[in-house]
Amino acid sequence: MQHLQRWLTAVVLAPLVLWIIIKGSTLLVAALVSVVAIFAVREYLRIICGNDKGPASQAIKIISYTISMVLVMGACLQSWQIMFLVLALNLMTLCVFVLFRFASNPQVFDLISRQVLGIVYIPVSLALLVFIHAGEQGTLWIVWALIVCFANDTGAFYTGTFFGKHKLAPNISPNKTIEGSVGGAATSVLAGFIFCLIFFSDLSLAFFTIPCALCMAIAGQIGDLFESAMKRVNQVKDSGRILPGHGGMLDRIDGLLLAIPVLYMFLAFIR
Repeated sequence: MQHLQRWLTAVVLAPLVLWIIIKGSTLLVAALVSVVAIFAVREYLRIICGNDKGPASQAIKIISYTISMVLVMGACLQSWQIMFLVLALNLMTLCVFVLFRFASNPQVFDLISRQVLGIVYIPVSLALLVFIHAGEQGTLWIVWALIVCFANDTGAFYTGTFFGKHKLAPNISPNKTIEGSVGGAATSVLAGFIFCLIFFSDLSLAFFTIPCALCMAIAGQIGDLFESAMKRVNQVKDSGRILPGHGGMLDRIDGLLLAIPVLYMFLAFIR
């Protein structure tokens, strides 16, 4: 049933997401990214804060949601200066927050350090999609990235299910295998190569993207294991329930969060 739900959710949401990416303006893409970022940050904070609904946790959540939206809007304006300013303002706000909360809760430093990690981990990474979309052939590159990451997850799942024997990280995710990891990476490279041939119509570019797809697959698997470790430490099975069959938003994009910077570096500094 869960497997069927995964595919049904993908069939329903994929056309909408692709339509926004392909037909929508950069502003519309930024709006979509903002929604995804806020849901993902919400789930991240729920994991690290547990069921804490105290004033400190609520304040951190409000700050985090606001910073996430403004970061993505800064990317929409194609301004790294605004993004760096927003990150600086986030730190300044947290410093003031510590001054007000330290007397009653000396452990507040632990909470704000996790918030800083979450902001860099989620909205900063997602904001790079907005930069990519505004660039040359940005729409195609985002679709290419989504296909590579989806192929990584799907290839790893089926290869691991039918051929997996050797555990990849048993202390973090007992079901993941080395065979599944290799299968996922190989599927990513193949899917990325075929996509380039069909939509970019460039054989040399298709070969050139092979190392990028491979690095994205590895980064995606590291991101998946990182989120699994975070959930295991805090004894959480799924980050949320917003996506039937997939769990939460963070469960769905955990691999993408580390793969996006790889693609951005490839497009900005190598291609």
